[in-house]
Amino acid sequence: MELFLAELRRSWIQLLRYASEAIAGIIITTVVFYGLFLSANYLAGAGASEGDRLETIIVGYLLWTLSLFIMSDIAGGLQREAQTGTLEQLFLSPYRAPRLFLTRAIASLTIQLTIITVILLIIISLTGTRLAFTPLLLLPFATVILGAYGLAFAMGAMSLLLKQVQQLLGIVQFALLFLLSVPTETLPGPVRLLSSLLPMTPGAGLLRDVMARNDGLQLAPLLLAFLNGGVYLLVGLSLFRVAERETKRRGKLAGY
Repeated sequence: MELFLAELRRSWIQLLRYASEAIAGIIITTVVFYGLFLSANYLAGAGASEGDRLETIIVGYLLWTLSLFIMSDIAGGLQREAQTGTLEQLFLSPYRAPRLFLTRAIASLTIQLTIITVILLIIISLTGTRLAFTPLLLLPFATVILGAYGLAFAMGAMSLLLKQVQQLLGIVQFALLFLLSVPTETLPGPVRLLSSLLPMTPGAGLLRDVMARNDGLQLAPLLLAFLNGGVYLLVGLSLFRVAERETKRRGKLAGY
């Protein structure tokens, strides 16, 4: 708890000190979506807003934005710590590195959720859509968070070993846009089953069902989503520990 409170205080201080970055991020993210929204309406006409299409797109876009924040927080944070020469100090702390970075990620999640909420409210006001907000959506949302942090720690492992991972992060970001935007829950049986093995897709599908389609949660898909997120988180943490040991063995922790 002491570590969490310290990291939470650190995150809020950074937000207040560099508030222009957060404001610019909100504006850019909203403008990009609204530009895509206007383009889709022009190309598809009125059909682009029929049914629950627009609502599902909004949910996927917001999940993608949150995933980018999480990726940048861990993998990008490791890269920045290496550039500024403070990475070795973190690994010399009394806390083990995976616990330290996981606690830091959970603390910064409060800020990221605040920013995502602001973006969501702006998008809803601009597009005139309606999304359902119930306590039930916290369950599938948690599964998406687990998967996102699993991928972030896997990318953090690459950042420890390679130091420069901007291009790789770019590829992963576009792949995540495809995974979180495509409504895999509406695909045929075998393809849908295969897509459930991909990161975050089961939870994203449940969120679209709850928020865009006003459907209820079913136990079996929810358990599958938690299993998906938990497995990816464990794999990401395991890769991070392996990368930490290998980086120390090579003597490259303090180098850049």
